[in-house]
Amino acid sequence: MPETAGGLPEALAGLPDPRARRGVRHRLPVVLTAAVCAVVAGYRSYTAIAEWVADVPVSTALALGMTPNRRPSEAMIRRLLQAVDPQLLTTAIGAWLADRGTATASTTGRVIAVDGKALRGSRTTDTPARHVMTACDQATGVALASIDVDGKTNEITRFAPLLDQISNLRDTVVTADALHCQREHVTYLAQRGAHWILTVKGNQPGLHRQLAGLPWRAVPDAARDADRGHGRREIRSCKILTISTGINFPHAAQAIQIRRRRRRLDQPKRFTTETVYAITDLRVHQARPAQLAAWIRGHWSIENKVHWVRDVTYDEDRSQIRTGTGPEVMATLRNTAISALRLTGITNIAAANRHHARDSTRPLALLGIT
Repeated sequence: MPETAGGLPEALAGLPDPRARRGVRHRLPVVLTAAVCAVVAGYRSYTAIAEWVADVPVSTALALGMTPNRRPSEAMIRRLLQAVDPQLLTTAIGAWLADRGTATASTTGRVIAVDGKALRGSRTTDTPARHVMTACDQATGVALASIDVDGKTNEITRFAPLLDQISNLRDTVVTADALHCQREHVTYLAQRGAHWILTVKGNQPGLHRQLAGLPWRAVPDAARDADRGHGRREIRSCKILTISTGINFPHAAQAIQIRRRRRRLDQPKRFTTETVYAITDLRVHQARPAQLAAWIRGHWSIENKVHWVRDVTYDEDRSQIRTGTGPEVMATLRNTAISALRLTGITNIAAANRHHARDSTRPLALLGIT
């Protein structure tokens, strides 16, 4: 990790503590950092986090800022993680991750994917599952910001507050699915100096008809590629048209058609074809066709880089954490662990969990604790 970025405890030092000041034995940054260390090692629940804290050697406890013979209990960890403000926590951690990422690489050409995910395990008989929306760096899979979407609103109204957590969006490309193909969203992004690529589907029927009616048959493929994996072969082609008139959407400069033909390897003659449309404010001189196709595909890959890891590696959908802000806070801790690992170049998160579980000093080094 770059030396110019501080450790996680310093990034959490300014967070407000939800507990009464009297009787506090363990500082908030100490408990939160220990929880992230445990999650980096693959621990998934309050009980497991408390067990990691109880089992680490004295030297690790001292490095974390804990008194070795008086460590945080499971009850204390649980109550604290159920009371922490998840948005303030995400903002602090997102800034820390951004500093660690930009200490070694420029943000020029950065592409951010905005996507939402339901925390299915938080559903009860009386309440629906909690929902969290995340902004991820496409190149690294690092979660830069996150925000909860409560039952009284939806992802559309939380789009701007989510991106407000990222201080600088100038010249950044933001990708989002069809739900966010909204005029107010592109106006907001223009004010922030950002560019955008938005998928268009049936929620914008007029716009979708306009895009489907463009003369795509006369347009040659701007990019084409194929790959094999997961027992299937996929061929993707991308066509791009410059928009001059006839498209009723502000700041739109180019229309994009993506065609995906898939077949299972054990059924060579049976292809399925899917056609997806998108629009962007990027002009021809700002992005090559292959770049646009890669960014659209990169948005879809966030499902594998973040959501799939949380569901499969961390078993998030079966988590029984439901009280207070616990579901959102634990989702933030998982995002933090995955992002910190991604920044070191790790692609296999499950293997990385096992690696960090074998030595309690390894999570400390990952989080900048010396």
